[in-house]
Amino acid sequence: MVTIRSKREIAKIRESSGIVYQILDFLEDKIVPGVTGKEIDSLAEEHIRSQGAEPAFKGYLGYPSTICFSKNEKVVHGIPDGRTLDDGDIVSIDCGAIKDGYYGDSAKTYTVGSSIGEDVQKLLDVTERSLYVGIEQAKSGNHVSDIGYKIQEYVESFGFSIVRELVGHGIGTQLHEDPQIPNYGDAGQGVELKAGMCLAIEPMVNLGGKEVYTEQDGWTICTRDGKPSAHFEHTIVVGEEGGRILSNGFFDD
Repeated sequence: MVTIRSKREIAKIRESSGIVYQILDFLEDKIVPGVTGKEIDSLAEEHIRSQGAEPAFKGYLGYPSTICFSKNEKVVHGIPDGRTLDDGDIVSIDCGAIKDGYYGDSAKTYTVGSSIGEDVQKLLDVTERSLYVGIEQAKSGNHVSDIGYKIQEYVESFGFSIVRELVGHGIGTQLHEDPQIPNYGDAGQGVELKAGMCLAIEPMVNLGGKEVYTEQDGWTICTRDGKPSAHFEHTIVVGEEGGRILSNGFFDD
């Protein structure tokens, strides 16, 4: 069931999403060679709790950490550990928070150090831009598939590939709600979008092929060919002219 949120509910989702935005912004200068995933995870959990919120991911279906920390060929759901980042790595951090019963969810891929390759930097730029291309389609009267159609069209025009097994989702009083939001597909299909729907849109884009697999930990999803992957995500609310981003740190109406 797809829920239309009231202004009060949207404000609550915005508050939780804003906390996540603050974390991702705060971590920008902490993602450096030598830092470990566990260190970053501790910083994120400390900030969430300092805002009177709870980590949305920790304990969710048994997930052990506050953030997902996915380096290089790891697409999503990487578990933070004691291994260090190296110059030239990329790492996506996906984070969620719950406050007053409402969830926020956002992700960003960071570069580590100064030795990033031009092709990898292009991957990040295209993936991030594809997120906003999708958000532009999150308007009343469009369909869910219009979001993924535009994301896929944009990404593939640069020769990159879209992960098929992982999708965006509705969000509100649960972390994952209907509808699912693939980042690919034909236009004009699926649920009709209505103003007040809250969605988490999150393209996951590979430098190489689209195929992925899950590691033995049951969580970490990696590219089959071992090439890097990028991930960006915003929580948004469907509007009349396009999606309005809630995970951007703004708390006004």
